[in-house]
Amino acid sequence: MTLTKAQIIEEIRTKNGFTLKKSTETVEILLETIKKTLETGEDVLISGFGKFCVRDKRQRKGRNPATGEDMILEPRKVVTFKCSGKLRERVNG
Repeated sequence: MTLTKAQIIEEIRTKNGFTLKKSTETVEILLETIKKTLETGEDVLISGFGKFCVRDKRQRKGRNPATGEDMILEPRKVVTFKCSGKLRERVNG
């Protein structure tokens, strides 16, 4: 099962007594702040949860899966996530 944004909004609404509109705005502001920070190349650290990092991937050889043809993949940025020790402990019981 996957937790969705709608479920997060509903959880915030239920636990805090917020209206649906206020809960939605809260989640949207949080996500937009994280996105803008990552766009600038900065990392996002959420204590007790984990760290989102922007990493550079170099140009590399690849293969077109449809044709099997070799190709060069252009350099790009990727976002990675490393969970905190506390979260790892909770996940692993």
